[in-house]
Amino acid sequence: MGQRTPSGLARDTYAGLESFIDLDAPTPQELRRDDAHHAPFPRTSADAQIGALDPTTSSHGRSGVELGATEWLGDEHIQRDYELLAQELQMDHPELAARTQFVDPLIAHYQLRFGTASDMHRAIRRIVYDPNGNDTADFVFLPVNDATAPNRRGNHWSLLLLDRRTRGEPVAYHYDSVRRHNDEAAEQLARRLRARLASPGMAQQRNSYDCGLFLVDGTRALVRRLAQGEQPRHEPMHLDDLVINRQSLQDRLRSHPGLG
Repeated sequence: MGQRTPSGLARDTYAGLESFIDLDAPTPQELRRDDAHHAPFPRTSADAQIGALDPTTSSHGRSGVELGATEWLGDEHIQRDYELLAQELQMDHPELAARTQFVDPLIAHYQLRFGTASDMHRAIRRIVYDPNGNDTADFVFLPVNDATAPNRRGNHWSLLLLDRRTRGEPVAYHYDSVRRHNDEAAEQLARRLRARLASPGMAQQRNSYDCGLFLVDGTRALVRRLAQGEQPRHEPMHLDDLVINRQSLQDRLRSHPGLG
């Protein structure tokens, strides 16, 4: 997928969304089958050192979901937990589930942030429309990676919550566990989605490897608050008091190996 200038990408982002056709953009599974698409997303601290020599090196197989005590989360960890969270939400709060989308990290990075305009439009259609062609996505959770180009390796994850309840004035809330580190990537993604960017409070990580955990646990904390009825319009939900739990994520990944 070609890279364009930010100004070119921002133009007519939502053009043509009313026509629910042409949904032949690559699926996450198709993207994930191409080893090159894993390059920007580190899995272990060791990967960050050896990635330049072998971008496809991994501490475990492509289908593995084990997570070590100090391992960086890769796209497969995040997507696996997002799939599980979507299932939980569907069972416990089906009405909110119908209004909520959890975006695969590969789609967020390759199609929404760096894809051509047509790639991005098709990806957005897949995300916001239900099987009946209705635009139902009020809340869209997007992983953000700091890779500066599709073929570059990134080192940091953050979270963007796109609030689309006011369709003409979407707001993108950016939660970053290393303050301001992913500002440029979040601004680029928000600009392409034609959303106003805001930065709510977010607890800060105290090591070099928990950014992905702040992303998935932050997503779960926000979903819990939405399910409890905390849905202020155009007001941020702060996560200053977020407490992450690596053991819980490890348990979830081990207990649900069949997802994905």
